[in-house]
Amino acid sequence: MRFQVLFLSVVTLGSVVSAAAVKSYRHEDESPMDTKYFQEPGTGAPTAHYDSRFFKEIQNYDDRLDTLKHLAKSWLQMTAKENIETWIAHGTLLGWWWNGDILPWDWDLDVQVSADTLNLMGEKYNMSRHHYTSDDGTVKREYLLDVNPWIWERVRGDGFNVIDARWVDVQSGLYVDITGIAETNPSQPGILNCKNYHLYKMDDIWPLRDTLFEDVPAKIPYNFDEILMKEYQTKALVVTEYEGHRWNTQSKTWDRVGDVPAGKGSKSLMNNVREPWTVESSGIFYNTFRLLHWW
Repeated sequence: MRFQVLFLSVVTLGSVVSAAAVKSYRHEDESPMDTKYFQEPGTGAPTAHYDSRFFKEIQNYDDRLDTLKHLAKSWLQMTAKENIETWIAHGTLLGWWWNGDILPWDWDLDVQVSADTLNLMGEKYNMSRHHYTSDDGTVKREYLLDVNPWIWERVRGDGFNVIDARWVDVQSGLYVDITGIAETNPSQPGILNCKNYHLYKMDDIWPLRDTLFEDVPAKIPYNFDEILMKEYQTKALVVTEYEGHRWNTQSKTWDRVGDVPAGKGSKSLMNNVREPWTVESSGIFYNTFRLLHWW
């Protein structure tokens, strides 16, 4: 334990010193964005969700969903083949909670890895290209695994490199965001964090649970329910209208509808709960039961 604390202290100190060194090399008139590794064609949705190197045009609704589904499947299949431990996270985990699929309004996907796995990816797989063929043989894609050279910095730093790696569809530029989690505070052993201030206990993550996501074997954190409620609040697990979609209690899918606001005109999921509820009560009660079941 003493060795672990000493090691973490050295890593954290190294991150601080290295960040200071990087800052010292900048000219006074140089933008802090010069440290940003991954580049996108825009800063707002949807262009912020494309890799600049491969961006050609914004995909329509159906093409985007198709691209994201194959991104998810290809990532899960590749990591299983290469024995890379990874699990789905953030909005992607929320999509899994509802029906095991991508949330249809998402523009990218999120997965996490441990810091050790992140280092392995940087050493063995950085800038590797991977070819993928769908199960029915009708879809063939190529993906780039790009690991950010700033993975040594396990604290937020200047905030421009919180994404540690990406799995990029070279045909469109859409991607999977990959973030590592690690212990960075010697005074809080067993507490892990990514560079975007998400905190986890060791037993929140491990042992990972086996499941399916987009009909492909996947892994999720052990305490997925607590993680989701902490990140999105309980409403995200019961509200059934959002971003132009309504939850269909019969088909267990998010249906695209015209009477639910979407885009800039819609309010946040957390602030747009209308009373009385305008959806089937079975959807609310069913999801409340799911929460109580996991508690």
